[in-house]
Amino acid sequence: MIEKTRHIPDGKKERKNQPVSHYLEAEYLYFPTTDLRCPAGESCVIDGQYVKVGELIGTRHGGFFDQPIHSTVSGYVVGFEKKVHSSGQTVDCLIVKNDKKYVLHESCVSRTDEEIAALTKEDYIQIIKDSGLSGLGGSGFPTYVKLETKNKIDVIVANGVECEPHLISDYKLILERAHRIIEGLTYAMRAQGAKRGVVAVKKKYPELYEVLENARHSFMDFDIEIKRVGNHYPQGWEIETIKAATGIQVPVGKMPSEYGVCVFNVATLYGFYRAVKRRMPITERFVTISGNGIKTERNFSVRIGTPVRDLIEMCGGYTENDKNKVVICGGPMMGTNLQSDDLIVTKTVTSLIVLDEEPIKTEPCIHCASCVYSCPVDLQPVQIMNAYKERDKDALAVLNVNKCIECGLCSFTCPSKIHLTETMRQAKRFIRK
Repeated sequence: MIEKTRHIPDGKKERKNQPVSHYLEAEYLYFPTTDLRCPAGESCVIDGQYVKVGELIGTRHGGFFDQPIHSTVSGYVVGFEKKVHSSGQTVDCLIVKNDKKYVLHESCVSRTDEEIAALTKEDYIQIIKDSGLSGLGGSGFPTYVKLETKNKIDVIVANGVECEPHLISDYKLILERAHRIIEGLTYAMRAQGAKRGVVAVKKKYPELYEVLENARHSFMDFDIEIKRVGNHYPQGWEIETIKAATGIQVPVGKMPSEYGVCVFNVATLYGFYRAVKRRMPITERFVTISGNGIKTERNFSVRIGTPVRDLIEMCGGYTENDKNKVVICGGPMMGTNLQSDDLIVTKTVTSLIVLDEEPIKTEPCIHCASCVYSCPVDLQPVQIMNAYKERDKDALAVLNVNKCIECGLCSFTCPSKIHLTETMRQAKRFIRK
């Protein structure tokens, strides 16, 4: 009997026990002026200008929002160069030559507890907007937009599940910054008027529960619970996390805010703390380089804007054989396959997987329904694939292809090795045209 696939190899055991190398002194830092969500943008500095840590250097423009760009080092602006973004796009990047003095901009002055207590919801929205904070779980969606909801929020959920294989950025962040994450959660609760906060972490990581529980005791004026949730994939999917952490069932296609819930990744809440308390944007990220195509797998803490090629060099470079390399930004299930390693660490980059290419032969569908049983949103991937081949928009609409969360389970579980997830992506793009 075909069963639903829920547990997949996560590849984290080796990664999470490795030390973190702090590589914070890259010679040049690169800051994209556009990205997938913001197709336009410009800088507000000129060549030769001296900039400081936390200083505004440009703005990206989306359809209904702007994203400020801040320098993560002090140094001199030295022009533009095209680099690869985590989405796979090649984008223009503003370059800052690091003077390695890390002079803070004058605006980066900590707020007192009294100042924070006096903040209104509108103040929080403006603070988060000015900080450029976005969804650091991978979505990159501007955080201030979530805060602008008119719906009454009863509970804030901090998502620390990180269910994607190989990724340990949130794991390391929780271990090292649990107190700051909880503090950020309290600010989010104040901003939304939420009476309750819940932090969701996997049951198999008792060490995360312990550090968060200890941190929680410093904020006993707030109703905060540390909730241990399932170890299955995709437990970190927003709707799945909400249900496990709060018992609230949010239908696919509905906004969690309509049900009184707002979800933030734990790294985003750490960014909340930095923006509110320290008047600082996010300047660093944990990044893992792993896979059998790299000589030494390593964990890094790096400044945003760091070239990934620097990290690959610190890993000893690529393995020396006659095989092509497959480079994936993100996890193996939902990551982006890149055509080049000329990648820049942005806010949402937490992992690079380098693999020796192993050709996989795709076989005809055997109609086993593994993809149907395993789909967390109850889709029929093969039927969608067939409709897409026929370019049948009406059938794709009836099959609800837009409900696909691109978790990768249909491809993972397929015995015929059909690239179903990529077909789902293509079908979603096709139906939107």
